[in-house]
Amino acid sequence: MTSSTPVLQISGLTKHYGGVKALTDAGFSLMPGEHAAIVGDNGAGKSTFVRLITGAESPNAGDIRLDGRKVSFASPLDAREQGIETVYQTLALAEDLDVPANIFLGREITRLNLGPLSILNHKAMRERSTAMLSTTGVKIQDMSESLRGMSGGQRQCVAIARAAGFAKKLIILDEPTAALGVAETARVEQIIKGLKQQGIALIIVSHNLRQVFELADRVWVFRQGRIICQRLTSQTHPEEIVGLITGAIDPASLPSEAALVC
Repeated sequence: MTSSTPVLQISGLTKHYGGVKALTDAGFSLMPGEHAAIVGDNGAGKSTFVRLITGAESPNAGDIRLDGRKVSFASPLDAREQGIETVYQTLALAEDLDVPANIFLGREITRLNLGPLSILNHKAMRERSTAMLSTTGVKIQDMSESLRGMSGGQRQCVAIARAAGFAKKLIILDEPTAALGVAETARVEQIIKGLKQQGIALIIVSHNLRQVFELADRVWVFRQGRIICQRLTSQTHPEEIVGLITGAIDPASLPSEAALVC
């Protein structure tokens, strides 16, 4: 792989549910260290796109390549093992477990592996969890506290730190601040900026255009089950993106650099 090889490259990605065309002939690329946003109205195909590239569903057609290598995911676990970490709106956290147990949920470190009777290495998991949180700038005062007693922002930070700690290729964040207050949103956004400084490739799904323009290098616009264009955030503005999302602006009228590059 070279620095000019996309971390993720997608061509012709298509998903139909009977006669419903959820996603048609989608093309997308993400370069090493790039942060990209995907935007669009409800039903535009964003969620279907995420499910396809994370192994939750299988496409009817199309290619997915990681570091130039064609891949096919049988399940979300398969996608995770190949380097894609996803933080969903539901977070997939166990509220009654503490921070280390959540970070290593499904990836526990053991002293003795005896299947369901394995002896866990709690010290190693606590130390590695502390290192992961420190790397992303997340501060949790009491690591032994269950997540049930934490705020939504703290839980989101734990989920992002977990993804950053295990991601080999890229991280996908699905509406990471949708249910958070102003202060918690700012904290999560600061963590995302830290991931950029570390050179971690990232895709963010968001309806918040202020957030998109602050955090992403490039924005991909979905409309009616298709990716209609991509724009560098430095070369566009929120009003143009809104026009593309609603159909008020024809993507054919944009400069040539807005053409899909996949």
